[in-house]
Amino acid sequence: MPTHFDLDCLRSFVAAQEYGGFNRAAELLNRSQSAVSQQLRKLECQVGQPLVRRHGRRLVLTPAGETLFAYARRLLALNDEAMAALRGHALAGQARLGVVGDFAETWLPETLALFRRAYPQVLLEASVDRASALLDALDRGVLDLVLTFGGDGRADALPWRTLPQRWIGGDGLCFKRMEMVDLVVLPAPCRFRQGAIDRLEAAGIPWRIVFTGRSVAALWAAVRAGLGVSFRMVGELPPGISVMDDPPGVPRAPDVRVSIHDGGRPASDPLVQLKQMLETPPAFIPSVG
Repeated sequence: MPTHFDLDCLRSFVAAQEYGGFNRAAELLNRSQSAVSQQLRKLECQVGQPLVRRHGRRLVLTPAGETLFAYARRLLALNDEAMAALRGHALAGQARLGVVGDFAETWLPETLALFRRAYPQVLLEASVDRASALLDALDRGVLDLVLTFGGDGRADALPWRTLPQRWIGGDGLCFKRMEMVDLVVLPAPCRFRQGAIDRLEAAGIPWRIVFTGRSVAALWAAVRAGLGVSFRMVGELPPGISVMDDPPGVPRAPDVRVSIHDGGRPASDPLVQLKQMLETPPAFIPSVG
């Protein structure tokens, strides 16, 4: 008789990997850590082999765990899409979402398509801009929900994901071959632009700005064309762009917290559903080591 995976167990398993551990997964799923650990053991009993192993203080996936992780994300995404679709035909209204450009070419289109299929009667508008502009638009009532970094001190900040800051270049690019670091940046003020400059200055590495773009999409195009390197928050990257090793003598940058903001206003039914979709452990943005 075929074995059927428990979707709750799979969700805990995926959340633990997406959010960096069972403690964080338990907190986000409103369960105890022991309950999440028990669900992992149940999955291991079903597959007949370990799914994680200890590496120092961290738990990393075994080959079997990596295989199950890929399938689990697909199963959960399909389950969530089916549930949303069954509920969505009676839902109508409007939802206005703002996101930073780092997600515009990768995570955003798939998420918008998923929401549109689930709630065809809801008019969904999306805006892509810099973090400060999005939060300003939210406070003016132009946007309903914003997914961005930089609003950690706001009362309406709901933590979504912690993402690493990394150096980004065209495939195969290496700092060791550079006499001068050519930077691809957004206009000032920009936390990542300034972060790149400060880190290179502290290490005594010569640099120059060779390209200033008005959008993250422009940065990706410049980096892909080989004009220089950029320093950004990293989730999923477009083709032709890779995460680089840190420059010699430059320590690893701290992670950046991305949050969902609703402006502290009561949410309509479409916004409730959109927010729940955003809060689901994201299947489109893999962890970066």
